[in-house]
Amino acid sequence: MLIGLLTAVAASICYGTGSVLQAVGSRRSARREAEAQAAGQVTGRGGPSLSSTAKAAMTWEFVVGTVLDFIGFGLGALAARMLPLFLSQTVISANLVITAVLSVRLLGIRLTRAEWTSIGVVCSALVLLASAAGPEGSGHTPLATHWWLLAISVLLMVGGTVLVRLLGARAAILAGLLSGLGFGALGVGVRILDLGSFVTDPALYAILVAGTGGMYLHTVALQIGSVNGATAALVVGETVLPGMIGVWWLGDASRPGFAWLAITGFALAVAGAVAVAWFGAPEGHGGKAADGAQPPTGGPAPLSTSGTGGTGGNASPGGGRAHPREAAPARPH
Repeated sequence: MLIGLLTAVAASICYGTGSVLQAVGSRRSARREAEAQAAGQVTGRGGPSLSSTAKAAMTWEFVVGTVLDFIGFGLGALAARMLPLFLSQTVISANLVITAVLSVRLLGIRLTRAEWTSIGVVCSALVLLASAAGPEGSGHTPLATHWWLLAISVLLMVGGTVLVRLLGARAAILAGLLSGLGFGALGVGVRILDLGSFVTDPALYAILVAGTGGMYLHTVALQIGSVNGATAALVVGETVLPGMIGVWWLGDASRPGFAWLAITGFALAVAGAVAVAWFGAPEGHGGKAADGAQPPTGGPAPLSTSGTGGTGGNASPGGGRAHPREAAPARPH
């Protein structure tokens, strides 16, 4: 239990730190693009040239942040096999707290009292949850369950993408929720994955579909609407349903007599993480650029703090979400 908990915490730290580093690199990229635009180093349509885009993605902060995201994914997958899902998914979703705290130092952001209170709630709730958690379930399920997970993942990701496209700008919260469900399905897939038949196990392909779809839908959510609402919906989607599945079908349990404490801790942790996302106001309340310079006016908006290649989505399927203050509409795919 202790090793699994430390692994989940390490994954959360990797995701949170990676998000902040990607934000630092993105800011530098935004300033460079603004300078290039002023110098005429842009395409005929006014967009950045291929070389400038490549340079933007190769800032050392962005590269290190992306590497940390992939490390976080590996650690998160390991934690999902060592802990009850209601604990591992909740600890990993607390990467929002890591990002918020590091943003104070590295991005010059001043957190509000509501944000600090929410962070305190999350930390206290995780202590309660860890104290009440019992052994994780075996994860051994019939092959039909693996096929069902794959089918549901495809339905959620493909059907959700179509629905989000139809709803347009009104679908930000829905896209955030669906991306969270995708990351939750990924966690379930990691738990039930049969390593003995790795390549032929449908759970492996459910992981790929859910992870890829979750990344895409999270990017869309950041593009079309409220970052706060989308992130809050994502936290709910990736924690609540997987936690319930772990308890109902995979054998996850609390310590005898501590079910009430586990439920209380879980509810407070999810509510606190949602509050961290919700109270994260757009930057401009005293924040400053990472290197002390103000962001350029009239230049391109900073990219999302999370994602590979500046897409604005998650760099890896399982976490690393943008902090509400830092996330900006990502570039369309």
